[in-house]
Amino acid sequence: MSLIICQEGEVYPIKKITGNDETKKFLNSLGFVVGEEVSIISKNGDNMIVNIKDSRIALGRSMASRIMI
Repeated sequence: MSLIICQEGEVYPIKKITGNDETKKFLNSLGFVVGEEVSIISKNGDNMIVNIKDSRIALGRSMASRIMI
């Protein structure tokens, strides 16, 4: 299941990152790695703010859809 359909306030472990190598490397540099926990702070239309490794990061729908939980 993709991060875009998750509920706000819940904590989810990352199981897989999809996409091309460049996308995977970019998400990895932001802290999105398999096994790490991510939670959704807020959703606003196609954008969301997530908390990972004590950092808040804004993601668009296309990037969030590549993070599988």
